[in-house]
Amino acid sequence: MHRTQIRLLFFIAILSGSIFGCRSSRKIQSAMTQKDTSHTVVVNPRAADTTILVRAAFHQIDLNHIDFHTFNAKVKVNYTDSKQSNYDFNAFIRMKEDSVIWLSINAVLGIEAFRVLIRPDSVYIMDKLGKTIQHRSLEYLRDIAQLPIDFYTLQDLILGNPVFLDSTNVVTYKETETTTSLATLGAFFKHLITARKGDFAILHSKLDDVDVVRNRTADFTYEDFIKVNGKNFSTKRTITISEKNKLNVDLNFKSVDFDKDLNYPFPVPRNYKVK
Repeated sequence: MHRTQIRLLFFIAILSGSIFGCRSSRKIQSAMTQKDTSHTVVVNPRAADTTILVRAAFHQIDLNHIDFHTFNAKVKVNYTDSKQSNYDFNAFIRMKEDSVIWLSINAVLGIEAFRVLIRPDSVYIMDKLGKTIQHRSLEYLRDIAQLPIDFYTLQDLILGNPVFLDSTNVVTYKETETTTSLATLGAFFKHLITARKGDFAILHSKLDDVDVVRNRTADFTYEDFIKVNGKNFSTKRTITISEKNKLNVDLNFKSVDFDKDLNYPFPVPRNYKVK
């Protein structure tokens, strides 16, 4: 795989460090089949009260939705895969609502290796080590990530806002003393999320591809929440993705700011080669 594509996979991994949720719920189909502890309550999916509980749960998740004008973050990233590749680097992310996603990836000794500028219809990739510039449609990121993503999905993924959960097909609802779990079946993924009781911060998300041929699984864990603009923001995230190979990404948000004045510099030197 070309070095630029590898770095962009890192970029997608950063963006995918997110919670997966939804904004409403209309149907419950079956009960949770897992064994329950003595402190677990599995609600009868045919009972009228179940629909009320599920709607209330998704309403609480929706209350955690992060709205913003601008966003600025520094993220320490560690990437490992089944081929024994291991990378550590810092990523700097800036966003303007519904307009710009800007990313800078620093390599060893703080040297900037890549800069990426994403707009709703395009992607610009500057390889500062290889002295090249690429201009692609957003379809390029879809092809690399193999996910039905668009600009607004990426924006929500960075913030930790809910995406990729089909609330019209909720198949299980489960409670313990400390968590609430919901499983859904969507067009692309079977999805199980677990939220913390009280504030409904998402602690865990597991997605299994509905396409059995792909056999793709993504597992997300969220820790170290802070309050940002009154919302829960996970500053420590672990992502494990398995298909033919397995990769792990650890994300540690070192700083997070909202609604500050930002710029999104993307000057292209004249000696860079256009690819």
